Amino acid sequence: MDLRHLRYFVAVAEELHFGRAADRLHMAQPPLSQAIRRLEDDLGVELLQRTTRRVGLTDAGRGYLARARRILDAVDEAANEARRVAAGAVGHLAIGCVGSATYSLLPALARGLSHELPGVDFSFRGEMLVPDQVAALRSGEIDVALLRPPIADLSLTVLPLRRDRLVVAVPAETRLAAQRQVMITDLSEVGLIVHSADRRSVMYDVVLGLFRDAGVEPRIRHEVGETSTLITLVAGGLGAAVVPEPVTALALEGVAFRPLAPPAAIDLAVAHRADRAETHLIRAVSAVQRIVRTYQMSPISRSRASGPSIE
Repeated sequence: MDLRHLRYFVAVAEELHFGRAADRLHMAQPPLSQAIRRLEDDLGVELLQRTTRRVGLTDAGRGYLARARRILDAVDEAANEARRVAAGAVGHLAIGCVGSATYSLLPALARGLSHELPGVDFSFRGEMLVPDQVAALRSGEIDVALLRPPIADLSLTVLPLRRDRLVVAVPAETRLAAQRQVMITDLSEVGLIVHSADRRSVMYDVVLGLFRDAGVEPRIRHEVGETSTLITLVAGGLGAAVVPEPVTALALEGVAFRPLAPPAAIDLAVAHRADRAETHLIRAVSAVQRIVRTYQMSPISRSRASGPSIE
């Protein structure tokens, strides 16, 4: 059955006049009459009562009209849905974030992505270490990741976002909290809290590299899997930690953040599988780039730490 015949029938059934229906459909009346006759012949029922003065619906025609409207509405909605999908306006995306991005960027990302792509359903997973993010990207558990390079996996597309300076989180009631800045050599005498070596954390390698370059040996007291746990242990006076500056958004009572001297920084990037090219995914990655590059950490989050704020 030709969908055009359904549209022709609905027009005639609503106008109850072949001339008006033909004008509405932008066609001549004789082909319209012939199309309705063919439809009735195909169905084996009479849908319209025709007289020289009027056109009316039979009982079968009234029932068929209701179904025809639903069918045409569904076809139109399917077409609109296909256009929205092609434009990247609908879909679902799961985004994984490293710990430091979880606290500082995730709220801004959630707001910004929902505003730019309101038809896309976003879900977020925070506190993910880079190896876990890479594995989740490969398996399809997440679609996009905010992570810390380097990433050796050639199956992923990795795009730089920005560089975050490193700061030192120290217990507030210590000598180090009274300093304007903290050097790696200052940390050689205090216990160090780091991300887990067993889970191949990028930050673990970065921190140990800083100690190696300074020619001092770190005294690692605790290894943790989550940034929130790391800062909680610092607040409990169990040691100090080197973290990306966005972690200062997770300010707890008993923790002071100080600049690291000499300055050091770590990259933040957005990644997705190289074989993924869905329009809504590419649009989301572009939106993430814009949001992150224009995001400025609130001075309020900096000043919540105990002692003088980071300068």
